[in-house]
Amino acid sequence: MSDDGSFTYNGGRVGPGEQQNIRFVVSETYLGDPVRIPVTIINGERSGPTAFLSAAAHGDELNGIEVVREVAHEWDLSELSGTLICLPVLNVPGFLAQQRYLPVYDRDLNRSFPGAADSTSAKRMAARIYRNFIQPCDFGLDFHTSTRGRTNMIHARADMSDPAVERLARAYGTNVIIDSEGASGMLRTEAVVDDIAVITLEMGEAHRFQRDLIDEALTGVRSVFAEYGMLEAERVRWPGWRTVITDEREKTWLRADAGGMVDMHFEYGSLVHEGDTVCTITNPFKDDNVTVEAPFTGLLVGVLENPVVYPGNPLCHLVELDQRTRRVVELQQSPTGSIN
Repeated sequence: MSDDGSFTYNGGRVGPGEQQNIRFVVSETYLGDPVRIPVTIINGERSGPTAFLSAAAHGDELNGIEVVREVAHEWDLSELSGTLICLPVLNVPGFLAQQRYLPVYDRDLNRSFPGAADSTSAKRMAARIYRNFIQPCDFGLDFHTSTRGRTNMIHARADMSDPAVERLARAYGTNVIIDSEGASGMLRTEAVVDDIAVITLEMGEAHRFQRDLIDEALTGVRSVFAEYGMLEAERVRWPGWRTVITDEREKTWLRADAGGMVDMHFEYGSLVHEGDTVCTITNPFKDDNVTVEAPFTGLLVGVLENPVVYPGNPLCHLVELDQRTRRVVELQQSPTGSIN
């Protein structure tokens, strides 16, 4: 931020009380035409933190796009304290192709941060985004979904060893926080190195808008804005129960030991008990069924949506709960949580 409270980026300035919608150039096509990402910058009249909301670093992950768009263009931000940068589609080439990675050499934009101006196409693009819109921020929320064929309950992924990140993750108010540093090149990982608190929000599945998850995600954004004093009318929420999944607690992806068609017996967010049959894998004749049992009692954070598998394919993501949290979840759910 400049001394007069303006937010500046390469090629522009947004003064206090102003809002800009821009299409910011991050690369060029084979024809030399510009590749632009949409950016909305809202600079409040009152001083406060600088924050970003980002989505679609993977081009087919759509739920977060609607979260960011609604905050930028449907919320009343006239009383905003601080500056908000809304980046609804980071990976424009992937979004246009409706695929996860950048079409050029199939590179992962979310393994390319903070980028480099003289490196690969992905890292050059990441550098333009990072230097202009991430690095000036105090914190940020990066929205993702599961990859195609799987779906997640909404949860946060955060490096809980960092106090600023822990504050942000708890303020967002999800039931489940998975504690991890993240991989090298991830937006959240590299931002934390620069003392910018960033968490990843996982929600639902690729290639669709899921209204219930979008609404829940928006509630989390309001909670964060309340925590940091950006919107005084909002309140920090308590989700009713919370579990932080660390390396000390069991977590696993259950994988198929046989190929075939999958009949899931539980939905994401269900509590399953040790020995429960989570799903059944069948062949075309249904004469050699393979059951998949829960190895421990826990919560299904993510489950398969595409019902066909090869041996080794992931079926569901299971995490252990502490006894107190488990009792709360058991009270909220039916005896089995089964959807059958």
